[in-house]
Amino acid sequence: MKDNGWRMSVSADKLETAVGDILEMTAKATEQGSKLWEKLINQPTTADDPAACVLNDFSEAFRELGEAMMAHPGKIVADQMEVLKKQQELYQHTVLRFLGKDVGPVVEPEKGDKRFASEQWSENPLFDYIKQLYLLQGNGLMKMVKDTDGISDHSRKKVEYLMRQYVNALAPSNFAGLNPDVINKTLETGGANLVAGIEQLTEDLEASAQGSLNVTMTDTSAFQVGRNVATTPGKVIHQNDMMQLIQYEPTTKTVFKRPLLVIPPFINKYYIMDLRADNSLIKWLVDQGHTVFVISWVNPGPSLRNKGFDNYMLEGPVEALDVIETITGEKEFNAIGYCLGGTLLSATLAYLKKKRREPIKSATFLATLIDFSQPGEIGVFINETAIAGIEKQMNMLGYYDGRQMAFSFNLLRENDLFWSFFINNYLKGQRPAAFDLLYWNSDSTNLPATMHSYYLRNMYLNNRLVEKNALELDGVKIDLSAVKIPTYFLSASQDHIALWQATYKGAQVIGGKPRFVLGGSGHIAGVINPPAANKYGYWTNDAGALPEQADDWFKAAESHSGSWWVDWQEWVQTQGGTEAVEPRVPGKGPVAAIEDAPGSYVKQRIVDVLGK
Repeated sequence: MKDNGWRMSVSADKLETAVGDILEMTAKATEQGSKLWEKLINQPTTADDPAACVLNDFSEAFRELGEAMMAHPGKIVADQMEVLKKQQELYQHTVLRFLGKDVGPVVEPEKGDKRFASEQWSENPLFDYIKQLYLLQGNGLMKMVKDTDGISDHSRKKVEYLMRQYVNALAPSNFAGLNPDVINKTLETGGANLVAGIEQLTEDLEASAQGSLNVTMTDTSAFQVGRNVATTPGKVIHQNDMMQLIQYEPTTKTVFKRPLLVIPPFINKYYIMDLRADNSLIKWLVDQGHTVFVISWVNPGPSLRNKGFDNYMLEGPVEALDVIETITGEKEFNAIGYCLGGTLLSATLAYLKKKRREPIKSATFLATLIDFSQPGEIGVFINETAIAGIEKQMNMLGYYDGRQMAFSFNLLRENDLFWSFFINNYLKGQRPAAFDLLYWNSDSTNLPATMHSYYLRNMYLNNRLVEKNALELDGVKIDLSAVKIPTYFLSASQDHIALWQATYKGAQVIGGKPRFVLGGSGHIAGVINPPAANKYGYWTNDAGALPEQADDWFKAAESHSGSWWVDWQEWVQTQGGTEAVEPRVPGKGPVAAIEDAPGSYVKQRIVDVLGK
């Protein structure tokens, strides 16, 4: 059936039956919705709730915006009149479309906006009108914030972030009665999709941390750590309260003399680097002839509340280096740190330098912030008020719930990582497909209260890591500029978590001769970019010392196809330690194996640790 571009996916003779089914399903949905609403309104919210503290902080930013708007009313009025003019033009265009005239759009979605991909958003005049009206009003609100003078940059960023969340939340695609795909689905199923959606929503709320909604992104039943993700063969050869150390089975006839230690972030699990055989960075490193050791961090609960940043350093890479020396007999090592693992690596280098130890002879930093002066969009949550709220909650619990962090990070890309799944799961009533990356993304880890407070205050809030002797770890004041070893910095051009211009600043902090490489894509795909895929590419600049400004570096950079992995392998082989030695088999030397890789720590999910 077709009417003015509106295409129904059910035939007219089924409509009456469908309506009856919808009424029945609506009654069931109402019953379940009432139970769900009761659960939502009964959730406690106190002054100790981080969300409440954040909202209070945002309210101050909006107060500043309001005062600025009152002081400059002319610009606001002009922007409003422009929106009204466009709305009138849209109304006229829509009338003409209903009369059968072919007229172009007044406003169109941005390139890559998947919310309005369905043809019916354009073919049907009514839905086209709804879409364009939303875009005009949403764009108008965002422009109003951007154009208002007399507001601080920090407050403007807060307001822009919250206004963006508001605008995207009100998209017509998020409402069952306004989304043509959902309407079709509802007629097809007699409303069963809405019932299934509420059931899924209820399940997700039950599995979410307080104050958040962790939308199911993938079929979690399709994956099992150690079975079809994190499968590179190896052994756990050491463990303590904080980590398990994995040594991987060699695959080459000889290996490089110098072992390689990989330090993943402890806000996520290490197997982002070992998802599948064809995109596993760990497997690729092994296949290049490296003796690879990887730290697998524990998923902490309340019992580890007093573990600090220095505990992660001492019981993580420092202890790991001692174990690797015992196993291999070597005293020189290469090291790779990813994201927060790179931040920890930088602190470790400075700490060991002060202790007159320099076992790490080359260090690689993947999407790593060392200088936190440009924290990216997460910076809207970094201030005294918000951190104090988080600390109050952590002091009560002993940890920061990783599900809350995952929710916050997902809202940095809300349309892709929240609302798209909201529509699919809750409105269309569909279970998400199996996707290993999203499985890993949902497999969060907690953070000990002491460590997380230290990290937020000293890194994000006060940016002390780059200050000489400003940070003290295990009684030692550290100075990154004193570290003089060769370094390799890999950043990603579309990284919204660690802005590449910010990571570039970190490359200028550590002494020695850094190599800076810029990969394509984002925080994950820009790093996990196997050569065989031949995707994204990367940029290098071999002109000499790093220019002061990142943009100047990029202007003179050379573009390459393929993967930065190959560039890194060429670089690390110039740093020494490449003599060929016999392969080291885990568990066959002076240190016995504890269990097979990936070990037991990585299999601990938050619900296993917390029991909720």
